[in-house]
Amino acid sequence: MSQDKLDFLWFIPTSGDGPYLGSSEGHRPPEPQYLRQVAQAADTLGYDGVLLPTGIFCEESFITAADLAAHTEKLRFLVAIRPGTASPAYYARLSTALDRVSNGRLLLNIVVGGNPAELAGDGIFQAHDERYDFAEEFFTVWEDLLAKGEAHLDGKHVRALNARLPFRPVQSPRPPLYFGGSSDAAIEFASGRVDKYLTWGEPPAQVAEKLDRVREAAARKGREVSFGIRLHFIVRETDEEAWAAADRLISKLTDEDIAKAQAWLNSQSDSVGQQRMTALHGGRRDRLEVSPNLWAGVGLVRGGAGTALVGSPETVAERIHEYQALGIDTIVGSGYPHLEEAYRVAELLFPVLKGTAKPQQHASRFENISPQRGGTETARPEFRPKVASAS
Repeated sequence: MSQDKLDFLWFIPTSGDGPYLGSSEGHRPPEPQYLRQVAQAADTLGYDGVLLPTGIFCEESFITAADLAAHTEKLRFLVAIRPGTASPAYYARLSTALDRVSNGRLLLNIVVGGNPAELAGDGIFQAHDERYDFAEEFFTVWEDLLAKGEAHLDGKHVRALNARLPFRPVQSPRPPLYFGGSSDAAIEFASGRVDKYLTWGEPPAQVAEKLDRVREAAARKGREVSFGIRLHFIVRETDEEAWAAADRLISKLTDEDIAKAQAWLNSQSDSVGQQRMTALHGGRRDRLEVSPNLWAGVGLVRGGAGTALVGSPETVAERIHEYQALGIDTIVGSGYPHLEEAYRVAELLFPVLKGTAKPQQHASRFENISPQRGGTETARPEFRPKVASAS
């Protein structure tokens, strides 16, 4: 695959972030000024877009994206849409409005799974596989509204009687649909519905197996699906510096913190993807490099995407090319804290990925960054789980 075809998106930390995992030390709350800084940095540095996650600990993704769209120029917004939290007709209106106010910069990330207790708080009570049956009917209505301006479905899970959508999105027939899920039901849904399938950062052999399953399922339906991967990044001048930064990221975690987080994740989530993430490290500090330069330390306390590529720009680029060889054409990246790490990844890694010389003064752009804040800063709990698909 040509390196020129690699899209690289960044992450908007809508539940806050900081320099240490599982610690309130240095925590930055998700204030609008800070989120704008991260988005504007991504826009300036040449990222193709940003992911906004969903969940009870996250700022609402559509409203946040609308604000960020007004403060950026080229950046695309991968916004979470969770079937069942609102009607398909209402989400059609939201999607069309955001695509219009952003002048066609909207991407949509379908989030079906997660924490059943959190879903119940949103009024979603279906069992795991039934949620995908619901999503299929939901998006049948949603797509008809965006493509045709009208929809009618008297389904098992969704009823929309003569729904109408008078405005058209900028992107025709609709913004692209992204999705991540590892269960059989998720892959069956993805193969018939989405444009880009996202996997979390598993070892290449496991990613290859999953992508082959999606390809085969899509081929049976006469479709093709493209692929992306969700990864954290710890990139430094040398491999040694990068591994030291990885160690610092979890240096505030106690064994009790890890045990508490793992117990919560194992008991609360019915996500197959989450189970696969947890199985990589088993909650143990001594088995965090699960594949060359693929480090599972983030997953010790964080739900969802739990692995990072760690190393020098050359090392990390080599690992990325291994994923590209499997068919990955899109990366959704992140790093702690997200403002500084957006600069590090762009200034250290991007030139190597593009085959150009590294900038000589890359560090000067981010070493003296002072994040803007408004209002009173509040500390987060020692452990606050975030479980959101492809987040």
